[in-house]
Amino acid sequence: MGYLGRFHADKYAALPDVDLVGVADVNPERAREVAKALNTKAFTDYRELLPQVEAVSVAVPTTAHFSVVRDCLEQGRQVLVEKPLATTVAEADGLVSLARDRGCLLVVGHLERFNSAMEELKSRVTQPKFIESHRLSFYKERGTDVDVVLDLMIHDLDHVLSLVPSAVQEIRAAGVSVLTEKIDLANVRLEFEDGCIANLTASRMSFKSMRKFRLFQPEAYLSVDFEARELVAAFRQPGALGPIPGVGLETRRFSQEDVLFKEIANFVAAVRKQEEARVNGEAGRAALSLALEIISKMRKAKV
Repeated sequence: MGYLGRFHADKYAALPDVDLVGVADVNPERAREVAKALNTKAFTDYRELLPQVEAVSVAVPTTAHFSVVRDCLEQGRQVLVEKPLATTVAEADGLVSLARDRGCLLVVGHLERFNSAMEELKSRVTQPKFIESHRLSFYKERGTDVDVVLDLMIHDLDHVLSLVPSAVQEIRAAGVSVLTEKIDLANVRLEFEDGCIANLTASRMSFKSMRKFRLFQPEAYLSVDFEARELVAAFRQPGALGPIPGVGLETRRFSQEDVLFKEIANFVAAVRKQEEARVNGEAGRAALSLALEIISKMRKAKV
């Protein structure tokens, strides 16, 4: 079940038209604890649960994503898997292909696609020219089985790929290890074929938490602060008399929301063919592929 599995189970249990058949965890005590709290059955082997369900969430460590998701798809189950989709592009390709062959839904949990501030930003994007993001967090042992690019930066890579309608042309990347053998601090500059540039920084060695995303396009600047749940927009507005003459300013603040609930509700609706899945396997594969290419560049630079 992993760290996030309990939260997934909570959301399914909260949906009025969903039956939470069971939860699986290799730790019997944890499985029983979660199952008792949510009035469902506990399993220590997820394969025993598969024949009884239509859809599953996979929230195991990243290194186990491929084998667990493969087993679920081979049983014809609809799958929501936490990001990243897999540990290699070959694994991701295998899962996307298997889902297609079995006619199954494969959805990747890029949670911030469901953040209302980011949804609003995306609705206003026309022609991105420059993107900048900073994702800084305190050190936590959870997630350190992978580089910070796969742990944190992949959120922003997914945002960028969903916003820029062009292929990546050049990657310049640098990363350092601090407290782990993996890369803990990373910076990358992406240049796209259409001229857009994205500069992304991610760190799990910060003394403060920051999750900000900024986008510049002709006649407009858009900024999202994920922690403050705030969107700031500046745009050309002839005659405006604000702090900057001729420039309109707008700030939108969004109320506290349960983005995981929104993500799982979208998954359930997609299973029922009521909505399109927000992040399909192909999108998850694209973010993973770019993240791994960035990591490769960083490691080569350190040699």
